Amino acid sequence: MVSVAARTRLVPRHSTKLILFTMCLGVFIAQLDSQVVNLAIKHIGTDLNAGISQLQWVMDSYNLLYATLLLTGGTLGDLYGRVRIFAIGIGLIVLGSIVCAVAPNAIVLIAGRALTGIGSALEVPTSLAILTVTYAEAKERASAIGIWAGCNGLALAVGPTIGGLLVDIAGWRSIFALVVPVSALAMVLAIKSVPESSDAKGRQLDPAGQVLAVVALAALSYVTIEGPHWGWTSPTILALAAVFVVSAAMFIGVEKGKAGALVPLDYFRNRQFSAALAIAGMMTFGMYAMLFLTPLYLQSLAGASAFVVGLELLPLSLTFVLVSHYSGALAKHLGARIVMAAGMAAMGVGLLLLTFVSPTPNLMLIEYALLVIGAGLGLNTGPVNAVAVASLPPARSGTASGLINTARMVGATLGIAVLGAAFAVQAAGQTAEAMVSGLRLAYLGGGLVELTGALIAIAFVPDDALEQRKD
Repeated sequence: MVSVAARTRLVPRHSTKLILFTMCLGVFIAQLDSQVVNLAIKHIGTDLNAGISQLQWVMDSYNLLYATLLLTGGTLGDLYGRVRIFAIGIGLIVLGSIVCAVAPNAIVLIAGRALTGIGSALEVPTSLAILTVTYAEAKERASAIGIWAGCNGLALAVGPTIGGLLVDIAGWRSIFALVVPVSALAMVLAIKSVPESSDAKGRQLDPAGQVLAVVALAALSYVTIEGPHWGWTSPTILALAAVFVVSAAMFIGVEKGKAGALVPLDYFRNRQFSAALAIAGMMTFGMYAMLFLTPLYLQSLAGASAFVVGLELLPLSLTFVLVSHYSGALAKHLGARIVMAAGMAAMGVGLLLLTFVSPTPNLMLIEYALLVIGAGLGLNTGPVNAVAVASLPPARSGTASGLINTARMVGATLGIAVLGAAFAVQAAGQTAEAMVSGLRLAYLGGGLVELTGALIAIAFVPDDALEQRKD
């Protein structure tokens, strides 16, 4: 493979736009895949006779594999070729989407979602790495990465609307069928138009750490999701709780002081970095659970169609896109600590507002709460990434960025598992009042976690958090 420096000189200038489009398409597919499913949850449950815990796994099988394999995906690209791993990731998304589209039951659907999670974990970090080596000039590279990152916001904005419309017109299976041709286009473009690159220097796989990370998070998720149904003291749940404890302890033992560790534990001695990771996880903990439960509530008790619910969720996504555009400038002007604390507090307040839901949905209350949550998400997303990267030396910025995204997805996985389980326990009576009781408990838990994140920002994010360390 050619070196990174040589590689950047070999890319014709007219080709860089096509490469940027291809990589943006890849990240858009991954984000869209995680957004459109929320609108189909009720229909999937009805069609496949799936309970709340199975619906949680439909969401979390994707999140779990994405979260735990994200760092390995980037390493595989550096070792064996970024375009090759990107294409394999897209191929797994295509395969997983086909499995989901034809799934005869919830188990097969969950397996298909797991495949798409693996695919996303391979293609997202490699797409960013490809852009990094494609654009040699710092200003052009920053602009390209900004456009790439903006595709996350674009998917968040259009995903619910597209997903809702497809569900209403063609059924829930159509949202997975849509991904197939778009993903196939991204694969063909990558293979045909993106030069291969790799940089194996200083990079190595950590199979022991990777396996233990998957086992630990999977066991914890299973205990949390299935505990209310199997019984917290049932032999299966107790055995899996023991698996979590043992695998987590082994993970720490394996990673401690290890060269090329999946998660370098010495990073966590930096309080600013640890705080940024905790805040990133708390941010998605409440939000993803809310995005899982709110469409279910609006469709079940308000009788809203999937498309209408998609429109009703727009205040969150549009506010996020608008506010996130200015969050970087605000963080530089006011300081990252203030902006991050304000963002987390806003998300907490929005979720607490949702605790006032009733069996007869108050749409004005819900829309106002979503506006507040979207503004908070927009304020926090950019600065929390910037603070994490700035807290470590420049040579470690790639790993820092990977870990912050892993923390986000771990938070999302645990949020759906924990708050979804809290909802399931209260909603077991299957009445409107029971459902609302479950929602209130879940929203309360999510809101308190977000507010805790605001306190962490105030306590542990310093005034000079955006100044890059040199050591």
